[in-house]
Amino acid sequence: MSELVTGEAVALELQPARLPSRALATLLDLTVAVVVYVGVSVALVLGTASLDDAAQIALSIAAFLLVLVGGPIAVETLSHGRSLGKAACGLRVVRDDGGPIRFRHALVRGAIGVVEILLTGGVVACTASLVSARGRRVGDVFAGTLVVRERVPVARTGFVAPPPPWLAGRFSGLDLSAVPEGLWLAIRQYLGRMHQLDPQVGWTMAQRLAGDLVAHTGAPAPEGVPPAAYLAAVVQERQAREVRRASPAVPAPSGTPYAPVPPAAPAYGPPASAPAATPTFTPPAAEGSVAPAPGSQGDEPPEQSAGRRPGTGFVPPA
Repeated sequence: MSELVTGEAVALELQPARLPSRALATLLDLTVAVVVYVGVSVALVLGTASLDDAAQIALSIAAFLLVLVGGPIAVETLSHGRSLGKAACGLRVVRDDGGPIRFRHALVRGAIGVVEILLTGGVVACTASLVSARGRRVGDVFAGTLVVRERVPVARTGFVAPPPPWLAGRFSGLDLSAVPEGLWLAIRQYLGRMHQLDPQVGWTMAQRLAGDLVAHTGAPAPEGVPPAAYLAAVVQERQAREVRRASPAVPAPSGTPYAPVPPAAPAYGPPASAPAATPTFTPPAAEGSVAPAPGSQGDEPPEQSAGRRPGTGFVPPA
């Protein structure tokens, strides 16, 4: 298990793919690519029989670059790191920080893969994967990527903390259509690991994520609501809307958005050190007064202290 740290200081437990699974995924991808390349080559030979040899060679090189080089690059870019072979083996290409790859990452991996996989028969890629601690080939090192396993046990995923009960239905009027999926993912990752973070770091992250969410919704957060509780309540509202969209019979929860809220729950409050114990101060006795000794006037029954003369401690005889 490899623990990666994102730009938001969120630790992600990602399991790097090892050589056997990567080799199987690459073999499946190459099989599909070669079949497509052979089909395209046969079509070009039949369609360009009247051309000269130079034109046929140029078309063959173009087909090689388009199918065996450009094809994998386009597939990884459009699928965010999941080719056919990787999808079958449960793998995905991600950035070093755990985020999805883009075109430049797929381009570097594909260009270097021509040399270390196609031209050398995979010898360079296998050697680099065996030497690397995380199973990375040369293309992954230059592109800043990592192949990880997606099929991990459910128990390893973080538990998303639910919002306080007094926030249920208070954000039903928010417009969540402009919030990007990347922000939702960051919020869910934070809520799943908020209890594992340092309190001060977690509070700072919650404030920043809440600020980004407010910027996309266009409505300020209610006063008195901690940022972590605000994020949890908005995520719950989004999930409730998805449930209602899938099942129209589910009624919407009643609640007034941005209504006054009670004080924050301790689990979502700002980090603060435990208050020191306040010493109990006992004022000194007045000058000349004597504290009653045990068994004296303060401990005597009322019927015995009733006949005592004040200030003398003498009880007259009956």
